[in-house]
Amino acid sequence: MRSDKENLIVELSFQFALKIVAFSENLERDKKYVIARQLIKSGTSIGANVRESQNAESKADFIHKLKIAAKEADETEYWLLICQESDSYPNTEDLRSELTSIIKVLSKIIATSKRAKSSNLLISKSSN
Repeated sequence: MRSDKENLIVELSFQFALKIVAFSENLERDKKYVIARQLIKSGTSIGANVRESQNAESKADFIHKLKIAAKEADETEYWLLICQESDSYPNTEDLRSELTSIIKVLSKIIATSKRAKSSNLLISKSSN
């Protein structure tokens, strides 16, 4: 089911993961290990799950994997907010803005895929 043509959410989530890696490395240099590890896990997991969704076995599997990516995005947003609100952490405004865009794209894809899935169910039931 994977296509090698350009895919917006795959590219956005990959570029975001690279930025999270760099941000987490900066946190580790500042000895902020706990948040750095949490961010590296959740922030890179978004793209990993998006990538995995590209090889989904079914529409339901595709939606499920993107929902996991959305949950990881929510968790990442939480850790970035903690950084933002903590005095001794670097500013996360740019990362949070980028993450908001990713969350919106994921939500749109999930909603559209659910509608398409339910349309297909209605069509297949009416043809029986």
